[in-house]
Amino acid sequence: MNYFITGTDTGVGKTLVSCALLHGFAAQGKSVVGMKPVAAGGSSRSNGEPAGVPLAGCADGGQHDDVRQLRAASNVLASGGQINPYCFAPAVAPQLAAQFVGVSIDFARIAESFSELNAQADVVIVEGVGGFRVPLNEEQDSADLAEQLGLPVILVVGMRLGCQNHALLTAEAIAARGLTLAGWVANVPEAGMAMLNENIAALRQRISAPLLGVVPCQAQPDAREAATFLNLALLEQADLHD
Repeated sequence: MNYFITGTDTGVGKTLVSCALLHGFAAQGKSVVGMKPVAAGGSSRSNGEPAGVPLAGCADGGQHDDVRQLRAASNVLASGGQINPYCFAPAVAPQLAAQFVGVSIDFARIAESFSELNAQADVVIVEGVGGFRVPLNEEQDSADLAEQLGLPVILVVGMRLGCQNHALLTAEAIAARGLTLAGWVANVPEAGMAMLNENIAALRQRISAPLLGVVPCQAQPDAREAATFLNLALLEQADLHD
């Protein structure tokens, strides 16, 4: 019951959907924890450290906004270093943020943290960074991380102009890695997309994995409310089929 959450791009709602999944599984009585292996930008620094310094795995409880949200949606207590092994202040691509402070993102460290979380919870939701192929170090990217962890993938599609191309290319890349696309979520980050329902229908025809739900635009994103739009039974059916 562990999943890797990726998106068609940055800012498409991966954290919202990841937290919604945590709330949904928790409502089923499961112990759940979110993980953000790599985070860059979106941090509030309360300890006076200058920008550009790695946040030491967000060990103080998760200064990064995404990490805070994941921890709030989890019902398993875990250390900041387990939840977020790599956290950088600059809001740039993670490989560049790491290089800026002389750090190399090591997948072994991430895998160790994931293993520790997996031993503590029924469900671990691992949120990727950016899109599926975002470079994380000189040789590996986010797709390599999903492959190394061996997790089924849930794709968050940001419903906006260009989403069909991005969604289909990402689904193709997931399949090319030999990974299972367990399902996808249509998240509507902004109101007023032209032909929203028609775009969703077109993607349903072309993506073989089930549509887990459509999360409507929210003036104030609320993961608990978003969870009510997801059908987690479709994931269980996919697991049984596999």
